[in-house]
Amino acid sequence: MFSLAVRDSFAAAHRLESYKGKCEALHGHNFTVEAIFEGERLDGDGMLVDFATLKGYLKEVLSELDHSYLNEIPFFRERTSSSEYIAIFIYQRIAELFHEQNASLAEVRVWESANSYAAYRMSP
Repeated sequence: MFSLAVRDSFAAAHRLESYKGKCEALHGHNFTVEAIFEGERLDGDGMLVDFATLKGYLKEVLSELDHSYLNEIPFFRERTSSSEYIAIFIYQRIAELFHEQNASLAEVRVWESANSYAAYRMSP
């Protein structure tokens, strides 16, 4: 099994409305997002998928979030804008766009800081 990962970042503000603590107040992050793809077969060029293609999918999805107030995005009106739900949102959006033959989206990691991330992966 081969794994490929691409990273990009976005800046956004949010507040955890039901959380009792400092994150209940409006604040922002420079989020780093890592999307991990897996597959078993390489193409004729010896690649699972071109990194440029994977970066394009991630960049397209993150452009929807960059410099936004996450709580105003329809997905987050129905649920909290925690890193866990941000990971689900990004996973679902990439999965809608990604239609490569040799690989599938395995996991999305959303880093709030250099030391903390939330990850989402579909159950088998």
